[in-house]
Amino acid sequence: MPLGTLDRSPPPFFRQGPSALSKLMVYSAIALLLMVADTRFAITQPLRVVVAAVLQPLQWLLLQPIDAVRSAGGYMSTVKSAQDARDTLTRKLTDLGQRAAQVEQLQLENARLRELLGLRDRLNAPGQAAQVLYDAADPYSRKVILDRGLLHKLRSGSPVLDESGVLGQVTRVYATTSEVTLITDPEQAIPVLNARTGLRAVAFGNPGVTAASLELRYISANADVEVGDLLTTSGVDGVYPPGLPVAKVVKVDRRSDSAFARIDCEPVAGVNAALHVVVLDPLTDVPERAPVEEKKGRRK
Repeated sequence: MPLGTLDRSPPPFFRQGPSALSKLMVYSAIALLLMVADTRFAITQPLRVVVAAVLQPLQWLLLQPIDAVRSAGGYMSTVKSAQDARDTLTRKLTDLGQRAAQVEQLQLENARLRELLGLRDRLNAPGQAAQVLYDAADPYSRKVILDRGLLHKLRSGSPVLDESGVLGQVTRVYATTSEVTLITDPEQAIPVLNARTGLRAVAFGNPGVTAASLELRYISANADVEVGDLLTTSGVDGVYPPGLPVAKVVKVDRRSDSAFARIDCEPVAGVNAALHVVVLDPLTDVPERAPVEEKKGRRK
């Protein structure tokens, strides 16, 4: 084949266009021209509006997971804050409730102490204040333990009062504590006087099953005793000063088959709720009572 007939152009694979530098210069010039034209005449503004309108649904769809995560985080944060605020308010409410209960208790104790002081001043008798520590362990008796004893010059036979009336009598004295037998104890008896009629009687302790009370025994069925009568100490026993409130008559049962009436009384003192008491000096010295076990042993 003659050489003149050969195609001397390079194959398509090896064909080369403009150089990279030429392309960069051309594209840079076009970009600069478009920027100047857009700044001057805003020629790309309609295109931007169209592109934004087309891409807005896609953008909204892509933002939904992010918004959901943010909403969930905000909800959890709000719930946590609400729970913390609720716990804080609950603690404050509990503290305020405890303080209110303490204030009420202190006001009640203050009122009782004032009444005790007023009672001691009215009696014009020497005595000292004491506090009830706990009830005695014997379930068949009605006794309490005070926080005063021999070291406080407490003596056996001392009358014990609360702000309402006679509570009992000191029957045993230890070094720092003492034992008080309440007027509702089955072995306790106290001479009383009907403040309305002047009738003298003896009130015996009657623990009962549901509530502690007193009972007037050996009272004639036709005696002038009515429900609501106030019984006070008569002072004939030489232990209790006269005129101290003891009990009120709550029931009078005059039976036809008995010569004596059954009279139940309710103590005016808080035999089951006393906390602060006044212990008066005894009018006469009374020996300490022997324990119940010793008495039973002697009887045997």
